[in-house]
This record gives sequence, C-alpha cells and structure tokens, in this order.
Amino acid sequence: MLKITKEDILEWSKKYDSRYRGTNDEITEIKLKQLLEKQRYLNKPEFIELCKWKTPRPRKHYERNDEKLVRENTRDSFSTNDEKKRIKLLDDLKGVSLPIASAILHFAFLNRYPILDFRAIWSLGWGKPKISYRFWQSYCNRISEISRQVNLPIRIIDKALWEYSKQKQPTPCKRL
Repeated sequence: MLKITKEDILEWSKKYDSRYRGTNDEITEIKLKQLLEKQRYLNKPEFIELCKWKTPRPRKHYERNDEKLVRENTRDSFSTNDEKKRIKLLDDLKGVSLPIASAILHFAFLNRYPILDFRAIWSLGWGKPKISYRFWQSYCNRISEISRQVNLPIRIIDKALWEYSKQKQPTPCKRL
C-alpha cells in the first residue's frame, strides 16, 4: 500500500511522468483535456481516442457507437448535476464501464473525478472490489480526501497510485 504523504505521492507521480513524458498517452491526455475545457461533448473520434487512452482492448465496441448518440450522451452527461444520470448516460455507450466513464469524467471535469483503475485500487490496499456506482462514489470520496489531505490535484494522486502499483504489485491482478 502506498504511504499517503505529500512527499511519497509527489515522488511516485514524478516517476509516472518520467515514464510517459512525450508519449502518445501524454499528448492525448493534454489534447483532450484542453478540448473539453471549451467543448462540452465528445464526437465519436474524440470519444474513441479517450476510451483507447484508458484501455484499447474494447476498441471494436467503442467504434460501434453512433456518432449522434456519442455527442448527445456525452453532452448530457457533462451538463447534468445528477451523478447517477451522469454515469448512466456514459454507461449506455458501447464499451463503456465505470472505469472508462471515470476517465471520461476526469477529462471533462479536471480535479473533480479520479480515474478508477485496478492499479490505484491496489495501491490503496482495497483488494479486489465489486465495481458498482456505490463503490465508485466511495473511491471518489477517498481520492478527494487524499487530495485535500496532501493539498495536491486529483490527477497527481491518480498518477502516484498507478505508478506505485506498476512498480510494486507482485503479480498483475485482473483488470476491472
């Protein structure tokens, strides 16, 4: 389990940054976050790119989504204040699960939503959870609490938790 101190989180986050500096993953993250600061929906190619950034394996499912549905569901998700509806609208898109939805919401709402990932969960010492909306709420609350505790952005916490697991987890656990 990662020690939750500002110093440790910064150390592991810097290791993550060193791993991804200049890569397509970093370029995609920067590009799509900048896009979603101005544009409050995703078109189909942007949606596919963001989903592939999180996990490329279900690409064929992402591609089966209708352009109009992607635009409508992402626009409506980003504009509602109803958290369950926000997730449901994204979950209605093919290939989207809570971990993918969390990445989409993270890009659309900087420093509000963490990215739900099996590596981060392992780094918290939580074991293998049953992924549900309720679990996601608990996870968001815990990451927000850590962010306040160490006075660092949520994305820094995400990176540190991910990198710690990448380097320390003895055997890869099953993805979410």
